[in-house]
Amino acid sequence: MRIAVLASRVRAEEKLIFTELERRGIDYVKIDDRETIFDLQRREYPYDVVLERCIQHSRALYMLKILNDAGVPTVNTYHVANVCGDKFLTTQALVHAGVPTPKNLLAFTPESALAAMEQLGYPVVLKPVVGSWGRMVSKINDRDAAEAILEHRDVLGSYQHAIFYIQEYIRKPGRDIRSFVVGDECIGAIYRASEHWITNTARGGVASNCPLTPELEDLSIRAANAVGGGVVAIDLLETDDGRLLVNEVNYTMEFRNSIDTTGVNIPARIIDYTLSIARGG
Repeated sequence: MRIAVLASRVRAEEKLIFTELERRGIDYVKIDDRETIFDLQRREYPYDVVLERCIQHSRALYMLKILNDAGVPTVNTYHVANVCGDKFLTTQALVHAGVPTPKNLLAFTPESALAAMEQLGYPVVLKPVVGSWGRMVSKINDRDAAEAILEHRDVLGSYQHAIFYIQEYIRKPGRDIRSFVVGDECIGAIYRASEHWITNTARGGVASNCPLTPELEDLSIRAANAVGGGVVAIDLLETDDGRLLVNEVNYTMEFRNSIDTTGVNIPARIIDYTLSIARGG
């Protein structure tokens, strides 16, 4: 079995994955995305499977495309990374699969974005279509704030900042839910609580166990299947009237704070799935 792990900086999650591979006596190769040079004429690679754990989305995307085109199975695939790495593509996949999401509008000029915000009603949430850890996500409470932020985004110059992804603000109960899906199973979930409206654990959110219910499991698996399946984390919001909405799907999930919280050996489950993909499962 020839296994490779795509990574750059080795975080706690990658250390846990390497430890699990070593515990099982499985040889692996670490492919450092900061050092690797790909020959674009090459058509074969000596791996039975590659587990992607890159921090930077663009590097992951390009490397997965190269490997998948060469016939190398990867966890996750280029398709999954491409969809999950773009909030617009994620929303499209979820909506077309009938998965409930917050209401989202897309606009391409500051003027139409302002009109979209007025249409939704304040407060609204403005997100970059590509990004993670809650960076550059803005809660906009009124028209004055909207005009200032839209002008700022407009002058940044990047084409991505000229795509305005606007989401209704969900008044969640001081927390959201992150569930973990591996293959066709939802293996666990956590609450992420914070006094701030952004509840990412990377931004100080506190994790606690979230019991799995049939609704949560079903919704998580449907969301994972909508983006192409694999190993993903699903971010869900609870509404005032008790509904669950899928907010985002993450394809290179962090899990260091969720192993003890859920009681699930997440790295072991990831390796189990990765080996099954290598065997054609």
